[in-house]
Amino acid sequence: MKPIFILPCLLLVAGCNAALDREGSEKAPAAEVAADSDTLRFEDAKTDAAPFAAPPTLRAQVLLDHLGFSPGVIDGREGQSYVAALRGFQNARGIEESGKLDAATEEALLQGRDIPATRMVVIPAGFAKGPFVPAFPKDAADQAKLPALGYRNLTEALAERFHTTPETLVALNSPSTLVGAGRPFRVPNIPDVDVPKTGDDPRGWNGTLERLGVAPEQLAAAKVVVDKSEGVLKVYDDADRLVAQFPATMGSQHDPLPIGTWKIKGVSRNPDFHYNPKLFWDVSNDKDAVMLKPGPNSPVGVAWIDLSKPHYGIHGTSEPHTIGRAESHGCVRLTNWDAARVAQMVKPGTPAIFQN
Repeated sequence: MKPIFILPCLLLVAGCNAALDREGSEKAPAAEVAADSDTLRFEDAKTDAAPFAAPPTLRAQVLLDHLGFSPGVIDGREGQSYVAALRGFQNARGIEESGKLDAATEEALLQGRDIPATRMVVIPAGFAKGPFVPAFPKDAADQAKLPALGYRNLTEALAERFHTTPETLVALNSPSTLVGAGRPFRVPNIPDVDVPKTGDDPRGWNGTLERLGVAPEQLAAAKVVVDKSEGVLKVYDDADRLVAQFPATMGSQHDPLPIGTWKIKGVSRNPDFHYNPKLFWDVSNDKDAVMLKPGPNSPVGVAWIDLSKPHYGIHGTSEPHTIGRAESHGCVRLTNWDAARVAQMVKPGTPAIFQN
């Protein structure tokens, strides 16, 4: 992988922990804080900051995300998830599948629009207030004692909202940038979404979609195909056209991907998770089974898409940077924002084809 922010990353990532530790250490001026203390909308910041010249890869990642061909985390790196996203987009648009950002691909991504790669936003008070879990436990038994498996801090929440990593946010700003309500902050250009506020929503799904920058209205999936060789989940419409694609982690030597044609049985949004050590080869059977409350740092993330294959599903993750780079226990893992998007595309009975 070729990092785009070569020098900034080497300098800023080293200061990342310092930046995280300084969250909210100073209050923003009262005039800068949005009047609506519950708002989750990110307004444009009025700032004298110099214009930001985005590298082509970062801009392409943002555009691919907008169009439903997810590069996974937006980090400015030319990794395998980015190449797979380009190939998927090229396939859907009838462009030669080079996996490279050539002129034809860039033109198709832009579609005549001038979309900047980043925005300077004001962090809204409603988003900044959490709640957060700073001392997030590693052991499942301790996690089971929590009322929710929330983000550790504001920087982690911002990274998921803008489909990136804390390290990339530091690289886009600086180690000395204070993070808090009312403060200006540069982020990848993932826009706010209009989320319905009416109707019964006992699991708080509307708020989850808004906090992830995922619109509730998505293209309907006629089928999903999980392709092991490409490391992606593909979504097809009823005309058998590829309309979306997401990088995925799927299976391992101990728990191989269950090849075959399955059906989606249902979708659990913000699910509880029954953690049973007996189902995991790498966990001692001496551990007790526990019930984990919902949250983005749940082992299954914000959504569980249940399959007709017992104990298998498509779900989110607490570690989005590992998607496409790590193994799973046989299930299909996506970033939380991609899992939320797929959850809005499928329904009970949708075919799920798992292939090598």
